Amino acid sequence: MAYGDVIEQAAATAAHEHGFGNASIKEPAARFADLKELASSYLPENEVETLQRAFEFADNAHGDQRRRSGEPYITHPIEVAIILAGLHMDIETLVGALLHDTIEDTGVTREDVVENFGEDVAALVEGVTKITKIEVGSLTDEQ
Repeated sequence: MAYGDVIEQAAATAAHEHGFGNASIKEPAARFADLKELASSYLPENEVETLQRAFEFADNAHGDQRRRSGEPYITHPIEVAIILAGLHMDIETLVGALLHDTIEDTGVTREDVVENFGEDVAALVEGVTKITKIEVGSLTDEQ
């Protein structure tokens, strides 16, 4: 099992444990609405607007991409962001979650991320991309 698959599986499990077990039956826009509602409970309005921009940026970047499961590619980043919002993470972390597959899996460059969301977000996105390239010997090490 590839590291990205382990992360995806862990995110799905965590989403279920956090009460988001019906996530797979909702469209990405509906799940983003759930994220936005959750984030609005603790982030200022201007940061929620940034979150909206990040969703639109990532959704446009992924376009019609699908995961092996058939789900839209953007579904996983939204679910990761929901988990992090449940932990009241800051806006940079939430934006990084939404964008974390863009540099690796779309035509988006690091420079695009810096230009639109800043150096801190770009560093987070790049860091997640590098983590997925680490080769390990066992499933335990991957986890």
